[in-house]
Amino acid sequence: MPNYQSQIDTLFHALADPTRRAVVERLAGGPATVGELAKPFEMALPSFMQHLRVLEDGAIITTEKTGRVRTCHLRRNALEAVETWLRDRRSVWETRLDALENYLDNEQQN
Repeated sequence: MPNYQSQIDTLFHALADPTRRAVVERLAGGPATVGELAKPFEMALPSFMQHLRVLEDGAIITTEKTGRVRTCHLRRNALEAVETWLRDRRSVWETRLDALENYLDNEQQN
């Protein structure tokens, strides 16, 4: 369980930044070079590379270098742990809201 929590924390940290979320959305359409990914952002390349490192550390993307070109790929099922965590939370929230709704209905009838 602690390892699972650590994985969730790392994933949420990686997705907390809008630049990194934009990179993930772009890579959902297919692999891209670092240059292609960096183009829409007004930041120095070393700063952009730090974002890619966070995504790599979170196991959301992989990179491969061929010659002087580094290409990034979105890992299949990279966000599966987040989806599972959210689904579990949703189940808890829905159960609690259903109980609240039942309570309020009973109060109105009395």
